[in-house]
Amino acid sequence: MIRDNDVSRSLHEQLSILISETESGDRLPSEPRLAEDLGVSRASLRETMRTFETRGLLQRKQGVGTFVIHPDTVFDSGLDKLVSLETLAAQIGLEVSMGDLEICRQVLDCELSEYLGLPKNEEILKVSRVILAENRPVAFLEDNLPVDIISEQEVKEHFTGSVLDLLINRDDIPLASSRCDISAIGATPEIARALEIQLHEPLMVFSSLLYSTRGRIIDSSFSYFIPGYFHFHVVRRVGD
Repeated sequence: MIRDNDVSRSLHEQLSILISETESGDRLPSEPRLAEDLGVSRASLRETMRTFETRGLLQRKQGVGTFVIHPDTVFDSGLDKLVSLETLAAQIGLEVSMGDLEICRQVLDCELSEYLGLPKNEEILKVSRVILAENRPVAFLEDNLPVDIISEQEVKEHFTGSVLDLLINRDDIPLASSRCDISAIGATPEIARALEIQLHEPLMVFSSLLYSTRGRIIDSSFSYFIPGYFHFHVVRRVGD
């Protein structure tokens, strides 16, 4: 008798072989055809494919198909030091570029005003953009800054993709530290469109607050990373 976990393991192995033998960027057969070829249900196939999507080896594009990804270079970084993606990319010799960029003023709602410690209905500057590596979208970054910290004009004239680098290069804003919460979510409609992925696909999320030496919140940022392109690690001390 073949048990469900045996079928699942066999399907995982078959997909793993298929992915390894497929060129990066090539499209897999459609789900109905692939399920038929592998002798499994579409529901079982879809569930197994999600594990490879989580690892960043498959990318589904709405209305187009599922593509194989073999990242040539992975962003590998510890979390003890705050650096921009551009700085990290330069350290590992990977060329990155900025995709779609949106700069706009936004009125604070209750949740964000409390998060930033600013009065409700005050305006902030929102900077959101897509970061490309190997000509593929790999991250969606969003920064929310008080309008007295940075202006739309300054961003438009000097911005290359990193708000952090823009702030570091100024000598009038002494930066002290950043608090970061790490979680995983399913892609929202906005982020799925920006990263050219399916709705609810798994993403790593860094929610960060950047503080000045006086304890003021300078920036609230949300960084959404496609798994497979990023490897973050923490070195921890043993004991109390």
